[in-house]
Amino acid sequence: MRMLINVPETVVADALRGMAAAHPELTVDVENRVILRKDAPVAGKVALVSGGGSGHEPLHGGFVGPGMLSAACPGEVFTSPVPDQMVRAAAAVDSGAGVLFIVKNYTGDVLNFDMAAELAEDEGIQVAKVLVNDDVAVTDSLYTAGRRGTGATLFVEKIAGAAAEEGQPLERVESLARQVNESARSFGVALSACSTPAKGSPTFDLPEGELELGIGIHGEPGRERRGMMTSGEIADFAVHAVLEDLNPTSPVLVLVNGMGATPLLELYGFNAEVQRVLAERGVPVARTLVGNYVTSLDMAGASVTLCHVDEEMLRLWDAPVATAGLRWGR
Repeated sequence: MRMLINVPETVVADALRGMAAAHPELTVDVENRVILRKDAPVAGKVALVSGGGSGHEPLHGGFVGPGMLSAACPGEVFTSPVPDQMVRAAAAVDSGAGVLFIVKNYTGDVLNFDMAAELAEDEGIQVAKVLVNDDVAVTDSLYTAGRRGTGATLFVEKIAGAAAEEGQPLERVESLARQVNESARSFGVALSACSTPAKGSPTFDLPEGELELGIGIHGEPGRERRGMMTSGEIADFAVHAVLEDLNPTSPVLVLVNGMGATPLLELYGFNAEVQRVLAERGVPVARTLVGNYVTSLDMAGASVTLCHVDEEMLRLWDAPVATAGLRWGR
């Protein structure tokens, strides 16, 4: 096993301690597994709370800060956080304006956030929930009922986070988050399997010279396996799969996302092919983001997320953000 860790049992706690040392603008509770904005709660501001299994960094902890999340709850690797974490986070960031839970559509996350919402409401915290389910690759998977939540999570957290930063009320922030999710679709491709610290070896078998089209961020199977394809061929397949479902009526945000082990040299080359396909299909591009944002440990591969936006959504996308994983305009 070639991993830069001590022992698998402490990998999440060790990462949180390192995050706390690198980002003094955050409050990182290593014992209780909660990452907070240091200035939370912010008076009059809707709080955004998200979370999920570790191994997808910078999602979600790397998106805590002004302009995005108020708090994040990291679970064990590829394992949902527990309701107690979510309730603790909600209580820490609630200013009285309400809390929005942003939940990726994985069974454990959905069940635990639902339970946490009930517990938080029992404590007098107003809670709304938005489910992210943008992956068009498969309808159901090993981890989900319905579509998986993947790259659109970043768009939801950024745009809803900007609205909350402006002081917009909970009902409007929730409505915007739902609008973003409904306007976004994703498709991912794996060139290699990922290895969890606990297993220490690839989590699934992907023979040399093959790739998986429609992979999930935990290594769940996709639509099909094929022999290795060129960057252009992969872009053709992925973008067409998204556009078949999305049918955008306005310019799109583009996220070309690395799965963890694909270098930027390759991601930028892949983005050039994605942009080519969009131009050929007559889809105007408003903004493009390229990099590793919603990852799967050391998996090689990429995903494409498109989100068609109106003027307000684009304005909120461009609004300042200051987090460990995403930052501009400040």
